[in-house]
Amino acid sequence: MTIRRGGSLTDADHRLLALWAADCAEHVLPLFEGAEPTDLRPRHAVEAARAWVEGGLPMMASRASGGHAMGAARPLQGAPRFAAYAAGQAACVPHVPEHDLGAAAYAIRAVQAAAPRGQDAAAGIAERDWQRARLPQHLEGLVLEDQRRRNAICWQVFGD
Repeated sequence: MTIRRGGSLTDADHRLLALWAADCAEHVLPLFEGAEPTDLRPRHAVEAARAWVEGGLPMMASRASGGHAMGAARPLQGAPRFAAYAAGQAACVPHVPEHDLGAAAYAIRAVQAAAPRGQDAAAGIAERDWQRARLPQHLEGLVLEDQRRRNAICWQVFGD
C-alpha cells in the first residue's frame, strides 16, 4: 500500500500509474531522440519504469535511471528537453507515485514546444486528451483530481 495525497494506492495501482507515466513519456520520446539520437538515457528511463513494474528492477535503480534522463535534458531547450524530463519523471514514479503528473505535464510541454506557432495550445490539449484516454479507468478520478489540484504548479497544462 502506498500513501498518496487524496488517499492510498495498492501496489497494483502504483504499478499501473508507472505504466501510464511510461506511456506518456514514450509518446513524446521521438522529440528527444530526433535531436539526440545517440543518447539513450531517456529511452532507458522509460524502460526502467516498465522493468520496475514487471519486478525486474529495484525502485532505486529506476529512480537513478530517471536522474540520468533528467541529466540528458539539462543542456537542451524546448521539446527535446521536455521529452527527456518526461522520461525522467516516469522512471521516478516507482519512488514517488506523484511523479506520474510530472511525466504527463512534461510530455504536454514537449508537444506544445514542438507545435507550430499559434498551434501550441491545441497540441497540448490533444496530448492531454491522448493521455487521459489511456488512464486505467478505476484510477481516472484520482489522477484527474491530482491534475486539478496541482495544475497551477504544472504550467496549467491540465486545464480545459
